[in-house]
Amino acid sequence: MKVLPFTMLVPDDKSVISEHIELPYFYQYLHRHDEWQITWVQRGEGTLIAGNDMHAFRSGDIFLIGAKLPHLFKSNPEYFAGNENKTIKACSIYFNSNGILSALFNLPEMKMANSFLTRHKHGFKIQQGFTKEIAKKMLAVHEASGEDVLFNFLKLMRGLQDLNENVDPLCSDMYSSNVSEHEGMRLSKIINFITENYNNQITLEDVANAAFMTPQAFCRYFKKHTSHTFVSFLNEVRINDACKSLISGEKADCISGVAYKAGFNSITNFNRVFKSIIGQSPRAYMDTYNNVSRVSYVGS
Repeated sequence: MKVLPFTMLVPDDKSVISEHIELPYFYQYLHRHDEWQITWVQRGEGTLIAGNDMHAFRSGDIFLIGAKLPHLFKSNPEYFAGNENKTIKACSIYFNSNGILSALFNLPEMKMANSFLTRHKHGFKIQQGFTKEIAKKMLAVHEASGEDVLFNFLKLMRGLQDLNENVDPLCSDMYSSNVSEHEGMRLSKIINFITENYNNQITLEDVANAAFMTPQAFCRYFKKHTSHTFVSFLNEVRINDACKSLISGEKADCISGVAYKAGFNSITNFNRVFKSIIGQSPRAYMDTYNNVSRVSYVGS
């Protein structure tokens, strides 16, 4: 099975596709496909771009990605440095409820499943306390053969429905995923440029030049396709990086060091932007994470 930008080649003899990969880094182009995608990140860290939103990911995270939603698992920069000890590993399940599986999903017994998919049309991230059970069900699908694939797939769907509201949406319900393949490739190049250079002092003129557009044309284009201004998108990429640094377990010398590493040249500006995006100060974010981790450890 080869994944191409915005197109997936599906084998004729499969109704549910399972894939296990172990690579230096995740597929690095913005893409979409008709299939729903459930991905369990078994090893690796980075940023998931989904529609017009971003989510930091790390080992153990599981995401349901809606059909036709443009997405990109962007591995952290260190995964592109040629370090053999830095690799990613993931298990993914793909299914098309309107394609080869439409007869199954049109059964009366699947009414609740259809309602669930409609309610979460763009997908979600599964909250941490529920990932272990979903991962177990994903492995059951991956390891099955014949009719057992469908049997275990239905168990997986049931497990997802049982999550109820214990999920974090990937992007707003208002987001429209109607992006052409050509625009997807163009956006991919722009996003790659930003995510590869965010920790430098890049300007609007820099990214507009990389897109072969005037700054004014770029601003209109980028806002139309992402619902973000260049500055708001750049800030979210930088804050995602800062969040990972703050909770990485590495001894952060100080919050200002994290801020400068993420591309901010003012600690005051960093604190202001961090609070506007995350809802709390960097120090409070660290304390909250450490308290939750401590409780989880004691309870395990």
